[in-house]
Amino acid sequence: MQKLSMEQLNRPDVESFKTQNKTPIVIVLDNVRSMHNVGSAFRTADGFAIEKILLCGITGTPPHREIEKTALGATQSVVWEHVDSTQNAVQSLKDAGYKILAIEQAAGSINLHEVAVESSAKYAFVFGNEVHGVSEEVMQQIDACIEIPQFGTKHSLNVSVTVGIVVWHFLQKLKFF
Repeated sequence: MQKLSMEQLNRPDVESFKTQNKTPIVIVLDNVRSMHNVGSAFRTADGFAIEKILLCGITGTPPHREIEKTALGATQSVVWEHVDSTQNAVQSLKDAGYKILAIEQAAGSINLHEVAVESSAKYAFVFGNEVHGVSEEVMQQIDACIEIPQFGTKHSLNVSVTVGIVVWHFLQKLKFF
């Protein structure tokens, strides 16, 4: 088996990417501390042509060396915005018709594989701080909470891993693959 070359992969350049149709998903990072996690979210957003990333509160913003280390240039292709308050960002998304889903372990959460996905809906996924998760104030604003089932001794997954799992799952359910 031979790996494909960059030409064979037929990826769009940055300018073409910016004008192509996007997946109706917004990634909201709620006070994410690790610049590597932020960079990874950018790379995932580019890979799946996500509409936008909202970097909220203390979440780092480009340009930053550690973000770029994992983003590998995706900060140039993905639309992003910094918002001081995650609550304000979520309210703006709600007002714009997005279904707000927190990815968190909470009472009444829905297992990821049981989530009903509407093909006509626009989604905003809120991913929380590495230690404290999604803030309690934001949890009061969401439409639903998704939980990724886990079977080991640790109580959580890394933010960057969680972003990839959730986005991939929704893309599959939206029948993009």
